[in-house]
Amino acid sequence: MLILAATPIGNLSDSSARLIEHLGSCRFIAAEDTRTLLKLANGLGVKLNAKLFSLHEHNEADRVQQLLEIAQTEDVLVVSDAGMPTVSDPGFVLVRAAIEAGIAVTVIPGPSAVLAALAVSGLPTDRFSFEGFLPRKSGERKKFFTELLNEPRTMVFFESPHRIKDSISDAVSVFGPDRRATVSRELTKKFEETVRGHLAELLTWAEVEPRGELVLVIAGISQDEKPEVTSADLLEAVEFARNSGLSLKQSVAKVALANGVSKSDLYQQVLDSRES
Repeated sequence: MLILAATPIGNLSDSSARLIEHLGSCRFIAAEDTRTLLKLANGLGVKLNAKLFSLHEHNEADRVQQLLEIAQTEDVLVVSDAGMPTVSDPGFVLVRAAIEAGIAVTVIPGPSAVLAALAVSGLPTDRFSFEGFLPRKSGERKKFFTELLNEPRTMVFFESPHRIKDSISDAVSVFGPDRRATVSRELTKKFEETVRGHLAELLTWAEVEPRGELVLVIAGISQDEKPEVTSADLLEAVEFARNSGLSLKQSVAKVALANGVSKSDLYQQVLDSRES
């Protein structure tokens, strides 16, 4: 069996009893960084009796087969440095391969920076989207934000301290200065902080580079903000999606979902526009 275990995102006291039990009992553990795992075990007073494997973005593809062979007959515990494996952390390639190989996959739930930041944001939580780490370059970030311009759900992003100011600045240029947002840092730690306000206010806050791991949460577009979308706008959006590498059907589906229109109707509009 493959066991995905969430680890603390800062506070060791958030370690679950099941995590502690499995750290001490599992004979095979795959960790994003084995040194971080050893620090966690020492902090929890757990003696590891396992063979350790590193499993990170640079070696996951090469490590999969070895771990799958072990998981055929033994439990393999998978942990990342913080939070849940596979969620912006290594593990997805391994999980997909395990499922295809008919190996059982289970989970030990626990701390999540995504849910923690969302919960304390004060922004709508009934529907949200997790968008992972933001692109490093400004032009790519703006394109990324532009694709989410009409997203109605609350959006959650990861960002580093030295890029947060530039990312908020790009968000202002796309979403406007009045879109509500929050930045949470050092979640569950001694100096935990969540700053709430409009994007313009958060940009001022970010003038002094903050410390710690950051989660940026941006409100989705409100009904009042939504501009009237014309057929020409929809066709242009489909073409933009096509140019980004999606197939025609994928592009139509993406644009239709984002704008709340019928996929079949939009597809027909695209066909009609090509004939005219």
